[in-house]
Amino acid sequence: MRLTQTTLAAGVLAAAVSSIALGQERRAPGDAGAMQAGGSLFRERCAECHGTDAKGVAGHDLTRIFASGASDERVFQTIRRGVPNTIMPSSTAPDSEIWALVSYIRSLNGGGTAESAGGNADNGERIFGTSCASCHIVNGRGGPLGPDLSHITQNQSRDQLVRAIREPNASIPDGYRTVTVVTRDGQRIRGVRKSEDAFSIQMMDDTGHLRGFLKNNVRDVVSETTSLMPPFGPDRLKDTDLADVLAFLGRR
Repeated sequence: MRLTQTTLAAGVLAAAVSSIALGQERRAPGDAGAMQAGGSLFRERCAECHGTDAKGVAGHDLTRIFASGASDERVFQTIRRGVPNTIMPSSTAPDSEIWALVSYIRSLNGGGTAESAGGNADNGERIFGTSCASCHIVNGRGGPLGPDLSHITQNQSRDQLVRAIREPNASIPDGYRTVTVVTRDGQRIRGVRKSEDAFSIQMMDDTGHLRGFLKNNVRDVVSETTSLMPPFGPDRLKDTDLADVLAFLGRR
């Protein structure tokens, strides 16, 4: 995001931002004025990298970040501080403008699109615990290797979730792409890439531990095209059991 402070030329935007600054810099997530101001700011400062729909051009899909467990405060701090070793800079904008952006981004994350089709949530919880929880967190419980699924049904349709479970290689989220580091003694360490530059790579290995390597100390870094998550086809997860897992993920 390009979040350096700029002149607000539009009168409506200036009025909206000013109203936020007067005694109430942070408004409730659903506040219409804050969302309107944030939308204008987003189009002016952020759309170049994140796209006008916030789904990402050169950046991350911002319509899914709250489903991945982000909080308002975390998004605020990310905008304020920027992201080290990326093209996203820190921001010197007033708090009121950043909170307006947070409010707008939250509005894009929707209130729930994964329609229910029945299913036994209790059985789904059992299946999730034995087959998924080693890599995925739901409501604070589970492993960190894969995406946090605590709120995934808020902005993913049933069809999208079914495909992600049945065909995980079809779409691998940024931050969860598979990489294998080969050490000089031939050891192969497989996991998901977290960050990388010309000199080093940081990854979470398949046991859930964060590890970092200097590239001049390893033999090879292999970027793989398949997900660490295995496909859960009907032979591995029956349709009725899949419906139960989805019922569990959608349970509040």
